[in-house]
Amino acid sequence: MSHRLRNTTIGWSFIAVAVILISLFYFYPMGQALILSFKSGTGTNLNFVGLDNYKRLFGDPTFIAAVKNTFIYLIVQVPVMIILALFISVLLNDRTLKFKGFFRTAIFLPCVTSLVAYSVIFKYLFSLDGLINTMLLKLHLIPSAINWLTDPYWAKITIIIAITWRWTGYNMIFYLSALQNVDQSIYEAAKIDGASPFQQFFKITIPMLKPIILFTSITSTIGTLQIFDEIMNITKGGPGNATTSISQYIYNLSFKYTPDFGYAATVSYVIVFLIVIFAILQFKVAGDRDV
Repeated sequence: MSHRLRNTTIGWSFIAVAVILISLFYFYPMGQALILSFKSGTGTNLNFVGLDNYKRLFGDPTFIAAVKNTFIYLIVQVPVMIILALFISVLLNDRTLKFKGFFRTAIFLPCVTSLVAYSVIFKYLFSLDGLINTMLLKLHLIPSAINWLTDPYWAKITIIIAITWRWTGYNMIFYLSALQNVDQSIYEAAKIDGASPFQQFFKITIPMLKPIILFTSITSTIGTLQIFDEIMNITKGGPGNATTSISQYIYNLSFKYTPDFGYAATVSYVIVFLIVIFAILQFKVAGDRDV
């Protein structure tokens, strides 16, 4: 018993500092935010209001618009990004491809650039007289310049393009790493059996990458539900609230409008709830029995 107690004490001593710091800087603020969501008032003059903040959500048109916009980004952008990253990783895993290092670096590079810098660049690229409109007009693909940043529909498209451009390379690295650990003899045996590249992709590659696809789907979902930088720097949530996300609405409630930290905390817990729900759904769809 003394030997077991000694080992337990040594084990806890190694992780004690990490546990204390995580509890102090993660779990304690989360608990305080939950308590704050049951309060309301201006600035720090807060009073306990029970579930009033949560009831207020259902009648808040700006919140409803932010949720709709965030869901559009999630439903459209995440599948496109996952499929694109998977397709690119398969192409770059080809042993006969030349300059693979260059292509891998070029595609991965956007995700290590500054969020603010790339957002500002996209804002200029997609402005009314920006490079995108200029090229499309010269190629006679559009009759007149598109209002990428001031039209509600095209503003959402711009945000989706920006997110996809930045994070596709990030997911590609995971798939590429997994593909390089797949025994090539499996593909060689399938080829001998007469399997086409299309069949190899869906019968071998996809099943082998299933855990990685699940991981990237969950992390991409979490990131999209928390999207803030691109919207804040490219469209500022406009025109109107056509591109406002939940995270930007939380920022506005806290720092742009009359500060209402209690209601902002309530909205922030909506993101927590959505992340948990989507993570469970993705585990279920993937067939993970431990969830």
